[in-house]
Amino acid sequence: MKFDDILTQIGAFGPYQKRNYIPLLIGWTLTGPFITLSVFVSGVPDHRCRIPGYENDTYAIQGPEHQRLVDEFIPPSTNDNQVYDQCHVYKVNQSNTVYDNCSHPINATISTCRSWVYSKLVFDDTFVMKENLVCENKYKVSLSKTIFFAGILLGSIVFGVISDALGRKKTVLVSVLLMFSSGMSLAWSINYLMFVILRFCNGMSTVGVFITVYVLAMKWVGPSKRTFAGLMMGFLGTVGTLIFILVSYYVRRWNLIIIAFAAPVGVFLALCWFIPESPRWLCGKGRKKEAAALLQHAAFINGTEFIEKHMEEIPLEKKEAGKPWLLFSNRTLGCRTVVIFYNWMVVSMVFFGLSLNTGILYGNYYINFLLATFMEFPGSALPIFMIDRIGRKKSYIIYMTVGGFSCLSTIFTVNYGGKELQYLTTALALVGKLFSTAAFATIYVISAEVFPTAIRNTGMGLSSCWARVGGMISPFIADTAGLIGGTTGTAIPLVIFGGSCLVAAGMTLLLPETLNQHLPESIEDGKNFGKELNKKIQEEIIVKTEETLTQ
Repeated sequence: MKFDDILTQIGAFGPYQKRNYIPLLIGWTLTGPFITLSVFVSGVPDHRCRIPGYENDTYAIQGPEHQRLVDEFIPPSTNDNQVYDQCHVYKVNQSNTVYDNCSHPINATISTCRSWVYSKLVFDDTFVMKENLVCENKYKVSLSKTIFFAGILLGSIVFGVISDALGRKKTVLVSVLLMFSSGMSLAWSINYLMFVILRFCNGMSTVGVFITVYVLAMKWVGPSKRTFAGLMMGFLGTVGTLIFILVSYYVRRWNLIIIAFAAPVGVFLALCWFIPESPRWLCGKGRKKEAAALLQHAAFINGTEFIEKHMEEIPLEKKEAGKPWLLFSNRTLGCRTVVIFYNWMVVSMVFFGLSLNTGILYGNYYINFLLATFMEFPGSALPIFMIDRIGRKKSYIIYMTVGGFSCLSTIFTVNYGGKELQYLTTALALVGKLFSTAAFATIYVISAEVFPTAIRNTGMGLSSCWARVGGMISPFIADTAGLIGGTTGTAIPLVIFGGSCLVAAGMTLLLPETLNQHLPESIEDGKNFGKELNKKIQEEIIVKTEETLTQ
């Protein structure tokens, strides 16, 4: 008797499971906005230096006299994508300054400024505007995103340990409480240090909710309905991001946006008290009587029958502690491990690089982010139709190759297409987002099937860590657009993303195909996995060649 048999017996997805599943869906939906919070909270609007001595200065031109002062004190930008120099101001000496026909001083010196005015076309107020995180402090914006992903990295480790030790429900309560408190406090951040510390806590708590809510929801669902329940959670995760875009479009103030999504977390925290513990975890800990009581209640609500004596037939689950160095215990397995780690890092880097840095694309800021989010729907659906037909390896290589070439092609549309092809550049980036989403879903499957059972959990855990590293470096790759400047600078981040994808696709050729194969159990199985298939393919090629020659 297996635990899945008992779940089928009491009802795979009956009223009891649905009653608990719906609140968990709410929590899952809220993780999306917290992950993408920086898109609008840390948005960098167009800006320029404040005119010296002009207290009522605004970015928008107030009239002819204001325009004259702007021309007199603000240097024009050398960047084709900007109107003004964003970091410098003319030091004008009224007695001997000579002006050109555009009222710009010819012989004035240029100095850096310490005060700025910001455009209100895209945002009314962001944390960047509050703390003036521009020019020499611009790196702090990317650093805050990296710190958030560092929180996700630590949180995935910490909450994974807590979940196994204290249970799924207690872990959900702790992570949701941290998510709520850090989120509400973030809205009242008084300085940059407070902001990044709270964003780090946001990262830890968000991944805690993300992982534990999913596990708790799936552990109550029977095998026949598990795929549906998993797909629904994936779908609503993206819906949460769409709601975030809608709210941000109408609110446009960083602290109110945070409150709008932190407040519902408090509601979810109250709902969590009514969500039962995972009976599978209770069984694994030897607490079968508590598990039996929960299953008995579930059967009663579902109108089915639960036979308690079946609980005695379920063996205690023993988790083997995987040793990380075993991933490199032989040349074959070590090579495949390196390939998988690199692919996780690249997929995450491209996915989050294109998701969280829509400001590097041409067009409307909100529409670009909306379209990038919509790409996740077909991107998530694509593997469902492909990986079981043409194989995991071929599908993944197609995703990374098409996505890579799409991003790489932007160098041509940017440099040779002119303004007429700006929207084609954005379209190519969106195609890259679509296929990076498909690749993200597929690398999960490939990794779980290539790593031997004995070290699978360890391999997946370390792969996830490399994905966090990819997320941490993606903001700084996006910053290369500003460092290089001009039209070419816009394409540089996309070229880096595209080139990395193509390298990853080439490295994937070293991995075995796992479709319809007996998956490796031991380290020795992992070493030999795929070799028999390659040998069989070679024999078939030889036979076909001989038949052709005979004819």
